[in-house]
Amino acid sequence: MCGVTGLWAPSLDRPTSEKLLSELTGALAHRGPDDSGTWRDDTGLAFGHRRLSIVDLSATGHQPMASASGRFVIAFNGEVYNYRQLREALEREGRAPAWRGTSDTEVMLACIEAWGLEPAVTRFVGMFAFALADTRECALHLVRDRLGIKPLYWTRTAHGLAFASELKALRHFPGFDTTLDRAALAGFLRANCVPGETSIYAGTRRAPPASILSFSAPDRPPRVTRFWDPVAVAREGLATPFPGTEAEAIDELDSLLRDAVKLRMVADVPLGAFLSGGVDSSTVVGLMQAQSDRPVLTFSIENETAAFDEGTAARAVARHLNTHHTAFTVTAKDALDVIPLLPTMYDEPFADSSQIPTFLVSRLARRDVTVALSGDGGDEYFGGYTRHLWGPRLWDVERRLPRALRAALASLITSRSPGEWDSFFDRTRRVLPVMRLPGLRLHKAASVLDTASPEHMHALLASHWLPADRVLLDEPRPSGLGPTPLVRDKGGSVAEEMMLRDTLEYLPDDILTKVDRASMAVSLEAREPLLDHRVFAFAWRLPLHLKVRGGTGKWILRQVLARYVPPGIISSAKMGFGVPLGTWLRGPLRDWAEALLTPARLDAYGFNTPLIRARWDELLNGRRSWEYHLWDILMFKAWAEAQRST
Repeated sequence: MCGVTGLWAPSLDRPTSEKLLSELTGALAHRGPDDSGTWRDDTGLAFGHRRLSIVDLSATGHQPMASASGRFVIAFNGEVYNYRQLREALEREGRAPAWRGTSDTEVMLACIEAWGLEPAVTRFVGMFAFALADTRECALHLVRDRLGIKPLYWTRTAHGLAFASELKALRHFPGFDTTLDRAALAGFLRANCVPGETSIYAGTRRAPPASILSFSAPDRPPRVTRFWDPVAVAREGLATPFPGTEAEAIDELDSLLRDAVKLRMVADVPLGAFLSGGVDSSTVVGLMQAQSDRPVLTFSIENETAAFDEGTAARAVARHLNTHHTAFTVTAKDALDVIPLLPTMYDEPFADSSQIPTFLVSRLARRDVTVALSGDGGDEYFGGYTRHLWGPRLWDVERRLPRALRAALASLITSRSPGEWDSFFDRTRRVLPVMRLPGLRLHKAASVLDTASPEHMHALLASHWLPADRVLLDEPRPSGLGPTPLVRDKGGSVAEEMMLRDTLEYLPDDILTKVDRASMAVSLEAREPLLDHRVFAFAWRLPLHLKVRGGTGKWILRQVLARYVPPGIISSAKMGFGVPLGTWLRGPLRDWAEALLTPARLDAYGFNTPLIRARWDELLNGRRSWEYHLWDILMFKAWAEAQRST
């Protein structure tokens, strides 16, 4: 795991270019504290690299690295886990160079020289974002992994082209455009993260996942090559379903996950895992411990608020697997201490409140390990979100009930406050399914009882602020995916349509951004075995009833987990390192929030100030649970204030 940056600026003389490159590279020091390096050619193309040493800790892993022939130069962030197998393949073919070291970076370069860039990338199993210079063709290639695990931004100014792992580096590039992208802001307010290929800055974009951006000159648009298509893979999976029995499907998934975990346990530094006590992280830890000859180091965050605490389940899983477990109890004071760091950590507005405990668990783990495995991906692949379960039912209601009756049902739901619904579900927990924040979820369901399509319904279910809110007075069209069906037109169910959209949108833009920035802020490498693209392909060959069954998601993943951990000790309610945000905003965070929500500060950015102030008052009075909506506003304002001070 590292930080990469670079520029292609022929108009800058060498001393100016080298000084600028040093500034860009230095801005990423937290991503790679172990080593740094730069490279520049006569065309003005230059790379910078910060290294977090994981595999081959010696100087032979130094970057930027040139290929054996000298044709290619790479600055690489990530890991290619199957590099040993690729190295053996090159040797069998008689196309291996005289190896200088044992790093995956050297193997990547040899593969590219032997097979070509795109054929080589399609054989990489891993997470990666890298820049590749082809000195013979005078070309720059920017490459990002299949699911967008590793970040890569790029921009242009009058001086040329620049790219980096994080926006904080690009802000050093002369002429960098800090104009706010209003469409990206609108997308952020819907999704609590900046969506798609946009950034919060109008002149800067993200390289899309599974893509190669090829530049023949710094002032020309890139040629974009997609080396992997998740929608095509999903459609192919639906067309060629797994032919075996349920038992055989469980065996196959177990085998795939064991291999995915085993590959991600390769490291020359201490390694551990995040453990929340839920299905996904417990599965990863169970598979790790089954393949380790010593106790796995596990780390979790506990919460002083019982409704948000998974500590009991995490400790029970750790005891059963005999891991070496370390936990940290997060308090409101911890949140206060972390909040000032968030604008710099994320570089652009980001409002998934689990960013706080994710940073804290990363900091906790970094005391003992340099690499930590996580359970991200299980929800998107196997139907783990509430909307995957209730979205299809809501759509059935929409299709069967007249509009007037749907309106009456929505009115009935909203006649009780979320807090009243929470109390009702608490009294009936022995009869009704356990659900966290049921009142908030019911009110969200009521808001989508009049939609045009399942795609539109998913967009609303996955949103915080809705179009009807008009939280921005100019209300620009938000950036993000359109309403066209992805798999529903090819026989996919409503649930599967929502799962794929979450894989393409919510996973890279929210979950993976959160984990990357939080872990890299403390120089920790996070690895996600469930995001192995082979697991994705297999999941889409499975019928829906192996994922969602009896009102519960991740059925087949639970069957695999049951081979390692008894079901009774797994957390029944999904927390995801959640925090009691409403309680904190009404209490210790109130003064901080109030200072950011003054009418003058809201008006300055074109917000619907009366609406936001009304919802703030309702939150403070306990009438409505607007904490997640307001957290979006607060995180944007905190970011905007930080930008003004730099």
